[in-house]
Amino acid sequence: MKYTYTIKINFRGGIISPGDLLNILIAAGRSGITDVRFGLRQQLLFDIVGEDFPALETELLQLGVDYEVNNDMYPNIMSSYPAEEVFIQQTWLSEGVYKDIFDLVDYQPRLKINISDSNQSFTPLLTGNINWVAAAQAQHFWHLFIRFPRTNVIYEWKEMVYTNDVARMSKKIESIIFQQADQFYDNAAANGDALYALVKQDNFITKPVEAPALLPAFNLPYYEGLNRYHDKYWLGIYRRDELFSIDFLKAICRLCLQTKIGLLCSTPWKSLIIKNITEKDRQLWNNLLARFQVNVRHAANELNFQVEDNCQEGLRLKHYLLRRLNNEDTRTFGICIGIKTRRKSEVFSSILVRRRPLVRIAGIELLHVYDVLCAQDFNPNERTGFVFSRNNPRFLLTEQLRRAILQYYRQQLNTINAIEKAAVPTKKETPVVHASDDKVYACKHCFSLYDEEYGEPGNGIAKGTRFAQLPATYTCPVCDAEKEDFSQVTRPAQRVAGRS
Repeated sequence: MKYTYTIKINFRGGIISPGDLLNILIAAGRSGITDVRFGLRQQLLFDIVGEDFPALETELLQLGVDYEVNNDMYPNIMSSYPAEEVFIQQTWLSEGVYKDIFDLVDYQPRLKINISDSNQSFTPLLTGNINWVAAAQAQHFWHLFIRFPRTNVIYEWKEMVYTNDVARMSKKIESIIFQQADQFYDNAAANGDALYALVKQDNFITKPVEAPALLPAFNLPYYEGLNRYHDKYWLGIYRRDELFSIDFLKAICRLCLQTKIGLLCSTPWKSLIIKNITEKDRQLWNNLLARFQVNVRHAANELNFQVEDNCQEGLRLKHYLLRRLNNEDTRTFGICIGIKTRRKSEVFSSILVRRRPLVRIAGIELLHVYDVLCAQDFNPNERTGFVFSRNNPRFLLTEQLRRAILQYYRQQLNTINAIEKAAVPTKKETPVVHASDDKVYACKHCFSLYDEEYGEPGNGIAKGTRFAQLPATYTCPVCDAEKEDFSQVTRPAQRVAGRS
């Protein structure tokens, strides 16, 4: 069996020059590569046989292309630029502002950086470690959310930061986190105020945060097909198997160059978006799709899945679940469903299907079961809120997923009813006292939370059950860590309505 390498090439913010991409594809094609993928963080991925790698390496070096081999030490900077103009309207955040920020990044970040417009949910807002969210009212100022590496701790910065200092402050924050890793890296007790005080020692252009950032509810727009916006068109291309043939992509690059389209966009949904297609060139793009027999009208419920990069097991599970959800005619609008098959991976999702083995022998996994986990308030920008169902065999998984989806819609309905009820004057009621005040218990391995207020009804633990009352045999519902591996932490602060 021939050994293969996985090559990763970052395109900052998912912005790709057709000329640069064409050169990379030509080099890859010469090394026998026929297909490539786009990753969850808007990067380019492809596999190459080991004996063909030296020739490819030489060509990539000649092109001046930075890449990683079987590694992700330098995660790509993720941005909402692909949604700009197409899904985002009435915002000060333009193409030029994105490019200015990327140009000012003079280092290779080792932490995940997200740069997002607050007026969209097409790209994840808080899945990075350093998350910049454009202020809705204050032009050229940014809210900042820090998610400390390998923790569930999110800290909202006390000040908004000016555009020209976004890159420099990101570099400063990363430097401090790695220099003082004992405080800020893999530490569930990481103190955001302490980090803020250290960063403030440098001069940055800032202004006080007058109110917490208002983050949008998740709503995934349909991102496929040839669609009109303003006086132009945009084309979204999704591939069911995630594979884009090199010949097809080379044809796209050449047509972009021919029609003077200067940028391509890779999305977090492993798809490609081409903007600024003119009316006179629209038929050229239809002809290209026809020539390569590329379908661009998949069902909406197929487009809202997130699967780990380069994961055939996850793709097979996705297609298995899709077939059965379609047979049930199950509505999935407003939900992002993630598939996780690896122990150390993160997947953006409202509802996560997690595969894990019951037995591991010498690195071999046997007898897989599936857990269904839900994000806090089903918000995919949050971490796991609760385990809905655990230890499911494959044949029961679809039904458990369907029930979790129904719970999401029940919660949506309850929220709507609560808003309507709040609009009607009522008698003053005694506030409910939480069983656990402002404290919850976090697993030190996977950061899952045990909240005494909610318990774990799916595992037979009633609401209000105190952590001390749990049996000594209690284990983490996500990673099976023992009870003693939990520690008490402060309940995540509520940032906006419907988020906690």
